[in-house]
Amino acid sequence: MRPLDWIFLLSTQAFIIVYGLWRARKKSSGASYHDGGGLNWFTVGISVMATQASAITFLSAPGKAFDDGLRFVQYYFGLPLAIIVVSAVAIAIYKRQNARTAYEILESRYNVYVRLLAASLFLIQRGLAAGFTIFAPALVLSAVLGWDISLTVVFTGAIVVFYTLTGGAKAVAETQKTQMFVIFAGMIFATVLMMQKIPLSFTDTLHVAGATGKLNAIDTAFSLKGEYNIWSGLIGGFFLALSYFGTDQSQVGRYLSGASETQSRLGMVFNGFMKIPMQFGILLIGVLLYVYYVFFPAPLSFNKAMDEKVPDAKRMELIAEQQDIRGRQEKAAVQYLDAVKAANEPRKEELSAELRSLHAEQNALRKKTGEVIREAHKGADTNDTNYVFFFFVYQVLPAGMLGLIISVIISASMSSTSSELNALATTTAFDFYKRLSGKTLSEDFIVNFTKWATLGWGILATAFALYANRLGTLIEAVNYMGSIFYGTILGIFLCAFFLKRTRAWQVLTAAAVTQVTVILIDVFTDVHFLWFNAIGGILLPLLALGLSLTDLLTGREEERMNE
Repeated sequence: MRPLDWIFLLSTQAFIIVYGLWRARKKSSGASYHDGGGLNWFTVGISVMATQASAITFLSAPGKAFDDGLRFVQYYFGLPLAIIVVSAVAIAIYKRQNARTAYEILESRYNVYVRLLAASLFLIQRGLAAGFTIFAPALVLSAVLGWDISLTVVFTGAIVVFYTLTGGAKAVAETQKTQMFVIFAGMIFATVLMMQKIPLSFTDTLHVAGATGKLNAIDTAFSLKGEYNIWSGLIGGFFLALSYFGTDQSQVGRYLSGASETQSRLGMVFNGFMKIPMQFGILLIGVLLYVYYVFFPAPLSFNKAMDEKVPDAKRMELIAEQQDIRGRQEKAAVQYLDAVKAANEPRKEELSAELRSLHAEQNALRKKTGEVIREAHKGADTNDTNYVFFFFVYQVLPAGMLGLIISVIISASMSSTSSELNALATTTAFDFYKRLSGKTLSEDFIVNFTKWATLGWGILATAFALYANRLGTLIEAVNYMGSIFYGTILGIFLCAFFLKRTRAWQVLTAAAVTQVTVILIDVFTDVHFLWFNAIGGILLPLLALGLSLTDLLTGREEERMNE
């Protein structure tokens, strides 16, 4: 990087960290460290949004759209409805019981075993997910600085853990407002610069993207196996969002920090209204990038480190093939726009089919490049989808702006990972150590224990991050990991909230059967992971209700375990 890039990077990061700690300095109590209480609705909403929108969102989503268009936005269609349900039901319950964690209420409703089961499932999936959010900025720093990726992961993990340990939840929440501002400023600047370089108007750029199907955001065909369609988004996405916002401590802790029930609800509604437009805008960047590389040369691999590993004997052959494809793409794009202006529908259809075919050739060439790299370097990671947006930034942005974008990515990672680590540590402290120790513990002791737990989870997440890129597109991998467990967790809470006759043993039995069922479906079928959330969220309450009705019909009056 150039000196001006380093100045932007270091000064922006220093300001964000110092600002967050300064804002949090007056509230250093144990409660503030854990939940950052007393926040207004805007801070709550931004905190919830920043926790969800990690560096993965800003790195991987544009690459996903570059390959697949806007279809991924359907993933979020169920989110607004889930936000309404959480705001109407869950927030009131958590606030009334003055819960430090989401899982406390399960003990008062059932028993400690149900509480520990739900908390354990959360710790497993969120602990692994934190590894992805640590890996994302490490991926960028490794590409820019030429560092070994493993060492960069460790370095990045250490920074995030230190940041979380120093300020706790209050500093995290206060800092996230500044981080989100930096993130959006950087993304907007990169998009404006891209459009200035593309030799088309914005409308014509969208015409070219539309010709390749990149703008087809909605697929109405119902399928359990299809990657994304409106039904998996509305149904599976609804159950995923309901579990994530309603039961995941990394989110529950964010909105429980609201000064009142009203402030928490307003913050959640704000997030619900903003999420789909925000995600649409991020995906649109990927679509625009596709058109950009119709007119400008792309690398053989967007992963710069892998691009350099292409053997010299094959490089010129691959580049020639790539240039041929790009030249035909540019010619077809220009001719398509002429057909649009002439309202020549048959010619538009012909050229649209040609552009789609050329896109397929382009993807085949990327796959061929990966095979060439793996032949020369056994075990090389040739997945380059996560690098598409960053390669553009690295290649095109002027001095200083590269440093700003890297700061954007690190900021997104810090805001999301710090919230995750804080939630993991808080759950460990309250749901396990404090509950099982049976001791009366001071707030100072709990704060110190939570800091040690943060360090422990940070180490585990960093260790998992070393393997994260082997799981493909980061934005899909992190949601796949959560979907394995979210349906079961949600089902437990649905029983607690709505099925008043269910008993602890019934819920525990149903949870075990449901979790095994979801894993078996994942292993032995092609059902898309979004549906796992609906399957678990529906199956568990039905099983628990069935056991409850069986108990009632047979006349057995089982006592609630430990209640």
